[in-house]
Order: sequence, then C-alpha cells, then structure tokens
Amino acid sequence: MKHSMKGLLALLLMITAGCSSKSAVAPTDTADTSVSPEATPSAVVSTPSGYGFDEFQTGPLGDVFYEFDSSELSADAAGQLKQNAAWMGANATAATLVQGHCDERGTSEYNIALGERRADSAKEYMVRLGASAASIETVSYGEERPFAQGHDEAAWSKNRRAHFVLK
Repeated sequence: MKHSMKGLLALLLMITAGCSSKSAVAPTDTADTSVSPEATPSAVVSTPSGYGFDEFQTGPLGDVFYEFDSSELSADAAGQLKQNAAWMGANATAATLVQGHCDERGTSEYNIALGERRADSAKEYMVRLGASAASIETVSYGEERPFAQGHDEAAWSKNRRAHFVLK
C-alpha cells in the first residue's frame, strides 16, 4: 500500500509537471516584423502555403503536404520546399526543425516511422537545393499533433505534413 501511494504521488507529479501552462514557444513581438528590402532580395521572399500555420509556427517557412501513406514529394510540395530553401539560403544563420506528421489512420509506431520519412524527405530535398544540412533538424510526431481535429479526408489531408519551425 505504501509503495502504491508513492507511485500514485509520483505519477500525479509527472502529470502536473507535464501540464505546465507555459508555452514552449516564446511569443513573438508583432510590433514591426517587416524586413527592409535591402536585407532580403525579392526573389527569396517566401510566400507561406495556404494553411499549415498553427500555434507552433514561428517563421516564414511554409509546410508541405503528402498523399495518404506516402513520403513522396508532390509538385506543390517541391515548389514550397524551393521557397523554403531559398529563404534558408538568404538567412544562413537560421536553423529550423522539420516536424513529420501523419493523419490518425495506422498504428502509432507506423505513423512515427512515416512522419520520420516525411521530415527526412523534406530535409533531403532542401539540402539538394543548397540549404545547409547542419541547420536543419528533423523529428517525427506521427499522429500525436494533428493540425485539424476532424475524422475525414479534409482533416486528414491537412495532418499529413512536414511542418517547419524556426529554432
């Protein structure tokens, strides 16, 4: 009984610590985030993809989206990655984290592996375009951090993505 109470207390402390109200991402100052035209050539200004920006997005890099059960890049994804690589090239000191995500279908283990392949395919493509491999890290969240909460193709298609976060 004594060990059960200690275990329960330890579990409650871990849950409480995991539910901290502090955000892992520092809020950005939105007072003046414009960049002077001299600092960034117009050819490398990134236009973010139509959706994919959520509370974790901290920069100008757009997300790329994948077909069901695939880590192959579509023409749209390649275009967005070209913009991202150009931005990274113009901002050589920037470092980014590429997060691989999946929809809710499939096992957790499979989705972690698929998310890793998605993040890796995005990174590898950007490196082939000239982005520094040392400035890009990857992680897979599988199905654990969905962008859209629905249970249909409209939601699933938004959750199959590589999400870019500036570090």
